[in-house]
Amino acid sequence: MGYCFDTVIDRRGSGAIMTDCLQKYYGREDLLPLWIADMYFETPAPVRAALEKRLDHQIYGYAVAPESYWQSILSWEKETHGWTISRDTLCFIPGIVRGIAFVLQCFTRPGDKVVVQPPVYMPFLNVPRANGRQVVYNPLRFDEASRTYRMDLDNLETVCREERPKVLILSNPHNPAGIVWPAEDLARLAEICRRAGVLVVSDEIHADMALGDNVHHPFPTVSQTAADISITFAAPSKTFNIAGIVSSFCVVSNPALREPFFGYLEANELNAPMFLSTVATEAAFTQCGPWRRAMLDYVQENVDYVSDYLARRIPGITAVRPQASFLVWLDCRGLGLDHDALIDLFVNRARLALNDGEAFGPGGEGHMRMNVGAPRAMLTEALSRLETAVKSLKD
Repeated sequence: MGYCFDTVIDRRGSGAIMTDCLQKYYGREDLLPLWIADMYFETPAPVRAALEKRLDHQIYGYAVAPESYWQSILSWEKETHGWTISRDTLCFIPGIVRGIAFVLQCFTRPGDKVVVQPPVYMPFLNVPRANGRQVVYNPLRFDEASRTYRMDLDNLETVCREERPKVLILSNPHNPAGIVWPAEDLARLAEICRRAGVLVVSDEIHADMALGDNVHHPFPTVSQTAADISITFAAPSKTFNIAGIVSSFCVVSNPALREPFFGYLEANELNAPMFLSTVATEAAFTQCGPWRRAMLDYVQENVDYVSDYLARRIPGITAVRPQASFLVWLDCRGLGLDHDALIDLFVNRARLALNDGEAFGPGGEGHMRMNVGAPRAMLTEALSRLETAVKSLKD
């Protein structure tokens, strides 16, 4: 079956953050938006059909999650990642960022320290701080030879020994750089955290979006230690473009962590999925495998297109090629611009809305995050605008 990802869909006026919040966040509305991490592709037809069928019923009352919903998750993880999960270790969660907050509220106290590995997804920095926790850094190291980032695990040992954190929040695969972490690195991270008594929260929302021959490793699968010290979050939302439907879930293998956390969720009635969540998730995981493979091929072509265009025509900007996801981390330091000038270049000269790299913490300076989950024509327009804007710097 063929799929078309070239159709440009006008999202303005639909309530999409991507298009309808430009004035609020950028001060102008005439921008080509490639920032928020959801795609411009149509949600797969089987998901839309399943939702429409359910909405055809005249009553939208309280609903129980069918057993087939839970089984669709178990089967998907087994077939896609070789991860065997037992039903008792699985629970619905109303959003991964919320889930991280729930972990902090359940297992830490105000003033406790939380380790993050910047540059990293902004809520990893913002959520702990907003909950009165202290953020400590274990910065990633950029490897020039491979043009990607590596974990500094020697420094993590030092951070754990000196700062005595309670939690480490892991982005697996990494956002914004799209790194599929090697299993051996994850296993070593687990051992470091076990010795230090640190709980690992693994955000795996991009797990199903490994590109090319890259293979994602769910954190609990790399070792028994990793399974024992972790809470893992995942969702179909990024992969199948249903981010507006709350459809996340968590897996906790160790009863010593699972019982208090699942008890916290149940006590606050946070563990029951809405009926649209179950319908969309089950349809995605049972009927949309071919769509996913076609989408990933298209995204890989987009990554190649953006990277090659920059190398040929905008040499001051280089792309960190993601191994997973539809997000491309742009290194703009070759332009020699300070932060304000870089933002002015993208927003006011190129009229593009991308994510400001500084928001991702130390190491994000001089970078921008670009969403390439879009029709090729949109990327062509965006890169043409950027090329013209960079040339105008010399005028």
